[in-house]
Amino acid sequence: MKEENERRESENPEDGKAVVMPSLLRNYISFVGIAIAAASSTSFVLLFMIELTGESDNPYTDLVTFIFVPSVLVFGLFLVVLGALIERRRRRNKAPEDIAPFPIIDLNDPKRRRTLIAFGCLSFAFLFLSAFGSYRAFEYTESVVFCGQACHTVMEPEFVSYQASPHASIACVECHVGSGADAYVQAKLSGMRQLYGVMTGHYNRPIQTPIHNLRSATETCQKCHWSEKYHGDVLKIFNHYAYDEANTLNQTRMLLKVGGGNAAGGPVGGIHWHMNLSNDVEFVYSDERRQVIPWVRFTDATGKVTEYRTADFTASQAEIDKMPQRKMDCVDCHSRPAHDYLSPARAVDVAFDAGKLDQSIPFLKARAVDALAKEYETKDEALAAIARDINQYYQTTHPDVFASKGAAVAAAVSEVQRLYQTYFFPEMKTDWRAHINNIGHFNAQGCFRCHDGQHFSKEGKPIRNDCAVCHTTLSQTYAGSTFVPENGVFRHPVELGTMNTYQCAACHKGDKAFVHPLNLGDISRFQCAECHKGNPGY
Repeated sequence: MKEENERRESENPEDGKAVVMPSLLRNYISFVGIAIAAASSTSFVLLFMIELTGESDNPYTDLVTFIFVPSVLVFGLFLVVLGALIERRRRRNKAPEDIAPFPIIDLNDPKRRRTLIAFGCLSFAFLFLSAFGSYRAFEYTESVVFCGQACHTVMEPEFVSYQASPHASIACVECHVGSGADAYVQAKLSGMRQLYGVMTGHYNRPIQTPIHNLRSATETCQKCHWSEKYHGDVLKIFNHYAYDEANTLNQTRMLLKVGGGNAAGGPVGGIHWHMNLSNDVEFVYSDERRQVIPWVRFTDATGKVTEYRTADFTASQAEIDKMPQRKMDCVDCHSRPAHDYLSPARAVDVAFDAGKLDQSIPFLKARAVDALAKEYETKDEALAAIARDINQYYQTTHPDVFASKGAAVAAAVSEVQRLYQTYFFPEMKTDWRAHINNIGHFNAQGCFRCHDGQHFSKEGKPIRNDCAVCHTTLSQTYAGSTFVPENGVFRHPVELGTMNTYQCAACHKGDKAFVHPLNLGDISRFQCAECHKGNPGY
């Protein structure tokens, strides 16, 4: 102890007082670090108290409290230590005898004992807060709020449509991240690349889908949905409101042959036959959105392999092996399970079903769909145009309706604006056309990507496009008349002949009623068969 004091202190020959070496923290770098650490510590305590009291629901509060502020605190402490090390090296170079190679910890010295105890307490507090902050940071980065609102402009379409989906109670990470450290690290590394894209403005508009690195359905969908379950037939009622003055309800009642199952647990068949565990369906796609499927390979329970291809697909097996191939799973049909962007026609039909739109307002379906389907540059422009166009139409064309049902028209305007804010995002170029829903085949090819009757095996056997394979039509209501179609096969309201020779999406685009190439106006006044006799000309 005596030697240490003699080494650390020297006698001033003039006044006889001991000269104490200044602290290593007395340097500009450490001073800056102390200031940053003190400010961030104060901010952390304040934000933490706000978090405890629950007085703030700002989605960015947790991001700042448990990620940004602790990061600044750690940076400040790093500067403190860095400055001390630099100062220590400077002093050793100037006067090596004044600085010991290593600090001497003498617990018999009361001053040093108190210093050590204070250092231990502060270190424990810091480690506790760091551990708590790290856990809260991890918890927050796994939250729906972080996924949907941290990058507000980019993720707004996904976040808003997710809240209107059947999976709104399922956290984003359940499908997009997965369990385990590997999945978390991979997701966060991908998130860092995405953050860079957001900061620099280099990101896709719309976000590209399908997501090629999305976890398989066995790790996501099948955690809740039992693939071996046989569902049998399910009644489904499709409501479509006409574009006429009365917004007439046209209804189709179908039995969907959902089926499913496996050979060991029950009957096998129906739409979910594709997910039968003993079936293995693989396909090749030639576009990024997997809408063009020219080649399909099916392996049955016995190991027999059958390949189907379209007539114009002439690639050799070696070329096929080099092309992107995919084993079919849930999301190849259920392509929009949590982020479904309804078409204008479908969105308005749903609003009518929910009683949000007054069916007694003439031509409301046509006006609402027309307003939603127009091209806008921004959401604000769209909302203003929707209100202007609908109000102006009824003021000029149906002034009596506008006078007697003004409140209903105003409510309709508000509902159409709500629909637009839920399913249409012009800034991100996101709507029902950007993200296709492959369930069914009404506004997109969907099932007909393979079941179009144009995929043949070597033996000339086609992939069936028989409507009765997937559904049986019980009855249809059109223009106020209800009828039962022959053999349970859907009958088009306008006579088109054999339905399985048509692609529904060729006419039904989801935005408005079919427009004839010859510009005949309201085609509901015509019967197509009056002109289309099946001959080369009209």
